[in-house]
Amino acid sequence: MRIRDTGDLWWKNAVVYCLDVETFMDWNDDGVGDFPGLLQRLDHLADLGVTCLWLMPFYPTADRDDGYDIVDFFAVDPRLGDAGDLVELIRTARDRGIRVIADLVVNHTSDRHPWFRSARRSKDSPYRDFYVWSATKPPDTSDQVVFPDQEDGIWTLDETSGEYYRHRFYRHQPDLNTANPQVRDAIAKVVGYWAEVGLSGFRVDAVPFFLADAAKGRGDDVERPHDYLKSLRAFLTRRSGDAILMGEVNLPYEQQRLFFGDDDGDGTSDGDELTMQFDFVGMQQLYLSLARQDAGAVAGALRSRPPIPRDAQWATFVRNHDELTLDKLSDDERAEVFAAFGPDPDMQLYGRGLRRRLPTMLGGDPRRVRMVYSLLFSLPGTPVLFYGEEIGMGENLAAEGRMAVRTPMQWTAERNGGFSRAAPSRLSGPVVEDGYGPEHVNVADQRRDPESLLSFVQMLVRRYRESPELGWATDVEILDQPHAAVLAHRSTWQDGSTVALHNLGPDAVEVPLHLPDCATDDGGAPVRLVDLLHDAHWFLDEKGRAVVPLAGYGYAWLRVVRDGARRLL
Repeated sequence: MRIRDTGDLWWKNAVVYCLDVETFMDWNDDGVGDFPGLLQRLDHLADLGVTCLWLMPFYPTADRDDGYDIVDFFAVDPRLGDAGDLVELIRTARDRGIRVIADLVVNHTSDRHPWFRSARRSKDSPYRDFYVWSATKPPDTSDQVVFPDQEDGIWTLDETSGEYYRHRFYRHQPDLNTANPQVRDAIAKVVGYWAEVGLSGFRVDAVPFFLADAAKGRGDDVERPHDYLKSLRAFLTRRSGDAILMGEVNLPYEQQRLFFGDDDGDGTSDGDELTMQFDFVGMQQLYLSLARQDAGAVAGALRSRPPIPRDAQWATFVRNHDELTLDKLSDDERAEVFAAFGPDPDMQLYGRGLRRRLPTMLGGDPRRVRMVYSLLFSLPGTPVLFYGEEIGMGENLAAEGRMAVRTPMQWTAERNGGFSRAAPSRLSGPVVEDGYGPEHVNVADQRRDPESLLSFVQMLVRRYRESPELGWATDVEILDQPHAAVLAHRSTWQDGSTVALHNLGPDAVEVPLHLPDCATDDGGAPVRLVDLLHDAHWFLDEKGRAVVPLAGYGYAWLRVVRDGARRLL
């Protein structure tokens, strides 16, 4: 593939930025963020280098689960603006080279959705079979709940109809019955509508859950569950050829692979289901490595990643909008991470995750924070940032549950962090306080400081975008070297090759590297390793060897530069 072809698969080396409109920027000063406010802050995202904006749910909602309890799939929450504001955002973002995707939440609806209200009124309702019902009380399902401290089972008696309805999440979020062809048609209508409005794809919420029902068709309609995901992807591709489905699939790699399109067990994937998947396993192993200050766990995750189709991609991240889940770690491993980064029970959630942001977990050590973000952008895949990460925002543990990390964006040192001029009591969420409050952490101050975290992340974004081998690499090699705290990996694509070094420990080390393919014992010109993040370079000897020093929590991106190379450095 030629470099100019990468624009067709724009997601392969995109920079994704996730935000909640409600907490990003309030332009009418009612205490709630809105689309006009986001539009006014779009240049911040463009300056950062964002190429894909992921919007958390902006639809009308009962607002009992931060927008994930939807009452109308075809409208905009009036608190945030109207459809015209959204269209203006999409158009203006595209003008700045930013595509817009949004959450697709089709595992469930709010219990206030007109479909469910009709379904519970009568068993003869045309929407009755849009949901999953049981005439008899189901057995104990306490081991199946997603939020174990909130629900004691996944079935609730609907007193209106006298039957039980299923809800894997909260009881106010009844599950949609995706085995019903009419439900599938309705979901396709939602996808088609927003694609026509101008979205470039969707982040698909809770994929394994809504797919689980897809095999429960009737008679001739019975099919494998992944066939439904294939049909949804095919429909979106017909409507918008370069739109994506970025899926939330928190499963082990061997199961996750199936969601790229390999459901026949032959070990290969057609790439006709999800375009991208979040690397939950890699993220959790990264935190285990950080807790141990030993790179072994994250290196093991990279080695065990299954191959994926050329058109597919991993989405890498160190923080998302939910609890920082650690459910794929063993109990002992999870305890290690809790002890290192969230020892207080109030910092933990659901017994499986943390409700903290990265800087506070790392004790505010700027060396460690920068090392982790350098590692994120050097990992094979497409990096995803959660709003506020670029300036090192903290959390507010006084907020309930996952809302601790969904606090208002901090723009200035002014009241409410410049998010809104409304009274603090009217804000959509509490602002972070103490050492990570707006007076200490905000965009305005960091924009003027070339040594700030914001400036550093901007540099990482630029270097990542200039290094297609990081997103497109088909050959990622974990390099042998003697230091347990150091991760050394090499990404290669076409004529580009970069060696990334990251020291997860506090002690300075010297890392011996051996790149046999760069040997010049035949008399050729020596090969250089040029650090893309610092003003430094090293020559490989005739055997392809060099020793590179790394400070404690140090990092380097070393571009392999051969004689006659024409890539800009």
